[in-house]
Amino acid sequence: MGIDYTLLFLVPSAKKGQSREAMATNGRRQIDEDDEDIIDVDDSSLQTNQANYAWEEEYKRSWDVLQEDEHGSLAGVVNSLQQAAKRKRLLRDTDPIQRGIIRHLFIIIDLSNTMREKDLRPSRLSLTFTYLEAFIAEFFDQNPISQIGLIGTKDGLAEKLTELSGNPTDHIRGLKLKKSQETGGEPSLQNALELARNSLIHVPAHGSREILVIMGSLTTTDPGNIHDTISQLGKDSIRASVIGLAAEVQVLKFLSTQTKGTFGVAMNEGHYRDLLFEMIPPTAVTTTKASSNLVQMGFPARSNEKCDICALTLVSSPLLARSYHHLFPVENYIEVPWKDAAATTACFSCQKMFLSPHKISLQLQATTDAGRYQCKLCEKTFCADCDLFIHDVLHNCPGCLSQPRRRNGRSSLKAASSLSAS
Repeated sequence: MGIDYTLLFLVPSAKKGQSREAMATNGRRQIDEDDEDIIDVDDSSLQTNQANYAWEEEYKRSWDVLQEDEHGSLAGVVNSLQQAAKRKRLLRDTDPIQRGIIRHLFIIIDLSNTMREKDLRPSRLSLTFTYLEAFIAEFFDQNPISQIGLIGTKDGLAEKLTELSGNPTDHIRGLKLKKSQETGGEPSLQNALELARNSLIHVPAHGSREILVIMGSLTTTDPGNIHDTISQLGKDSIRASVIGLAAEVQVLKFLSTQTKGTFGVAMNEGHYRDLLFEMIPPTAVTTTKASSNLVQMGFPARSNEKCDICALTLVSSPLLARSYHHLFPVENYIEVPWKDAAATTACFSCQKMFLSPHKISLQLQATTDAGRYQCKLCEKTFCADCDLFIHDVLHNCPGCLSQPRRRNGRSSLKAASSLSAS
């Protein structure tokens, strides 16, 4: 007999002698009365009152954020909101900490009937495959010496779509082949986790072992006790992260908590993509027993696989360098306020002209940012697009690279001239 994990929703029952229709009518009447009271409340009290439940929250004057400029346009506010959305995922921890740059990741995909739902357009399954194709390409661009494997689960079973490999073409081809097949039945989380664990326990200890579960179902049909599998994942140092497409399921949250992974539920298409792409940077090493032993590698001309004779990991020097930037990321740029915006007129990188603060009203300046972002080291100023490109693609600050290297407080040119003179 399989074990079925489901979510339980508590629905208030009607009072004795009262029909559900009458209860719903009274509820709507009570909400309407509450709405009238809330509208009459002074706006200053909205900042102090704290609600305990979602239905007790008060109105928030979000329309006050939209302020027209002197020409009656909202373009400035819209542009500011777009820039804030672009920079949101950049504001992460940039401290140089120990990370595992050699990663082994299995992606478990729910292929059950619930993936046909269209709450995420065009459907959960189609959107998942589309995002995974982009994710795989970006993952190997940022982690060129890592490996990915794909596992699908439906009808209470789990099957490997692709083996652990560093070739993104194989994984994208496997997704396209599975995209044309039908979904069916219920997923089996335990079978999928066991299939991934059996492959990950054989990878070298110097590489991280990770599992990403994309689950659209609220149930999982398992052949045994899934808690034993979760406990074994923790003992094998396998980190499991979960992205839910429907709601928070307790067993999925427990899985991510016990294995020191992450958990999130996609609220819309954009949030789903953000949750997925947060898995691209390597996670920090949390164990206190993490060693720093050197890993032997071979450097051939083209291959990035294993040597068939000595079993060394074969990588190229550029691939290793592209993985190294995760250990020392570019620090987040600070936002330049409007009062200091007049000091710079153009982006240091692309030379795009900034909007002059003299052309913006004080009222609009209070609700928008200046669109200027400054490096704390070289103090060069960049636009929002260059800020995004530097932190996501380039991984080096052009302003810092344009500065001469310093040795003991002096530039390298001065140090070289002093050495030649001596």
